[in-house]
Amino acid sequence: MLLAPTPYFSDCGEHVRGYEEAKALIRCGHNVRMYTYHLGRDMPGVPTIRMPRIPWLRDLSTHVSWHNPYIDLFMSSQAFKFARTFRPHLIHAYGHEGAWIGGRLKKKLGIPLVFDYQGSLTGGMIEQGFIREGTLLHRFNSWLERRINVRSADLIIAGSGSVARNLIGQWGVAQERVVSLADGVDTTLFRPYQRNEVRTRLRLPLDAPLVVYLGALDRNQGIDTLLSAIVLLKSKGSPIRFLIMGFPEEGYRAKAFELGIEKMIIFTGKIDYAKAPLYLSAGDIAVSPKISLIEPNGKLLNYMACGLPTVAFDMPANRDLLGDAGVYATYGDSSDLAAKLTWLMGNKDERARLSRLGREMAEQLHAVDLRGKALSGIYRTRLGM
Repeated sequence: MLLAPTPYFSDCGEHVRGYEEAKALIRCGHNVRMYTYHLGRDMPGVPTIRMPRIPWLRDLSTHVSWHNPYIDLFMSSQAFKFARTFRPHLIHAYGHEGAWIGGRLKKKLGIPLVFDYQGSLTGGMIEQGFIREGTLLHRFNSWLERRINVRSADLIIAGSGSVARNLIGQWGVAQERVVSLADGVDTTLFRPYQRNEVRTRLRLPLDAPLVVYLGALDRNQGIDTLLSAIVLLKSKGSPIRFLIMGFPEEGYRAKAFELGIEKMIIFTGKIDYAKAPLYLSAGDIAVSPKISLIEPNGKLLNYMACGLPTVAFDMPANRDLLGDAGVYATYGDSSDLAAKLTWLMGNKDERARLSRLGREMAEQLHAVDLRGKALSGIYRTRLGM
């Protein structure tokens, strides 16, 4: 039983991880059910059970909300009703809310709980501006997070090596209860398409040097830093253009206009997961300006699978995935980001080399079926399932 207290599916990173894991587990022979909020959309190939509808709640961000506490209490009781019928052998819960709900089910059902950990709940709240550091609410959430981390699950699966080290070092989780397993990518879906055909289909200029970005649009993802880099590129007369895919885009569209760089950027808004490889293939290179130090960066795998040479900031989560297939800018430095984008765009041979290397790494190291087998192995060897 996969437990996802979120409006699943919403075309964002943590939802993609859950969907890919579910598909891979099913192909490995597991009987999987995804239990989630009443909001979101079903995805092909993964049986999804939704809790009863809350009439006044018709939309909800994937970020933390004041609605979450009462929704999660309601989901806890409804998930238990479903579990008594489905009778799972194991609960695999996503995020701290999932681990909290899963911990309650674990006690009632007497089955193991796996906590799929993607980063600090409290750190994410601070980065999103939901709470302020040092406040009573911050201290309470830190206490609650530590309690969930240390006491809820039989095993915690961290999304990257750096995230695993943070769990052990900062939060005091016993090393034997933590295992690192990076995201996987469906390399049959995410693959390179012919660039000119894609640009013609999407009505994009054939000759423009194009950088693509796919993901949420917020400060944690480094979009403000990326816009600053684009301002620098404009000041130097750069011909580089940007295709920025994701949401919510209206605020950044307005900011780009204020900065005078609106003609260098195409904002697409939300891109359907199944169409993302096509849009990505329009690019010459990809960029990931993410600045959050508490989360993995799964979009890099989508870039690699599509054969896109990628520029990212130099931080552990990015090196964990990209390795030698990345070009790294100084962390948080918009000037160096602009310089690295310019350098890579001007080096055709290096782009071709990184494209081949990234695709090979995606197929040989990060394919989602490999992740499914690894996850099955973790269940078997660490939990005796």
